[in-house]
Amino acid sequence: MEKMLVVVFDNETKAYEGSRALNQLDFEGTITIHAKAVISKNSDGTVSVKRGEDDFPVRTVSGTAIGSLIGLLGGPVGLGIGAVAGALAGSIGDLYVAGVNADFLDNVSALLTPGKCAVVADVSEEWVTPVDSRMEAAGGVVFRSLRTTVEDDQRARDVAELKEEIAQLKAEQAQSRAEHKAKLQAKIDALNAKLQEKLDQAKQRSEQIKAETDAKVQALQQKAAKAHSDAKKAINARIDQIRGEYEERSKRLKGLAAAQLRKAAADLEK
Repeated sequence: MEKMLVVVFDNETKAYEGSRALNQLDFEGTITIHAKAVISKNSDGTVSVKRGEDDFPVRTVSGTAIGSLIGLLGGPVGLGIGAVAGALAGSIGDLYVAGVNADFLDNVSALLTPGKCAVVADVSEEWVTPVDSRMEAAGGVVFRSLRTTVEDDQRARDVAELKEEIAQLKAEQAQSRAEHKAKLQAKIDALNAKLQEKLDQAKQRSEQIKAETDAKVQALQQKAAKAHSDAKKAINARIDQIRGEYEERSKRLKGLAAAQLRKAAADLEK
């Protein structure tokens, strides 16, 4: 199962020790690390990435789950996202991309206070005990969350709500006097522009998710080629799971664009 992992340490030395321990678990095949970074919490509440791990398949944090999570952990000092979502411009979108919920973020933020460090990782993990044992030995406190696809569901709801609002305005426009039609059309045009923006975002995310998935699968295939029978079986199972999750997400995201294309074609026929 793919999870977002944050392990909080009292200092940078301990964080690097924990990072190396995770690397060892990855080498042993106990977990698979897709992306990982060591971060520190600054006195002003922001975070700094101390070191990215270029050897992992997801080579950049930009636009990825781990990048979004790191950005969220640098939110306003002492304020959890669950309490001040409206004050954090763009944070809800990052929360969806990170694939975690607000409670998880609040719990991590409560412990990751200025001066402390953390290892943030996107991993595949079947058993929690190996990671928990190694991180406890290194002096770390582990937080983990199954990666969710709430992002996709939210995009679908946003698109559906915009379409419904547009339909209502068009129905009103059809029954309105001439002097009101132009104002209603302006509102319809604005909503159509917003709808197109949502669909463009869905397309962009679909491309990002595909790139991440391809990188993860390729890295796992390389590991499988060098592994012995039992380890190879576990790695291939992870590949199948990652591919299956991608296919489900891809269908949902592509479905948004397909529905809009069908609607556009129907409008042209009228």
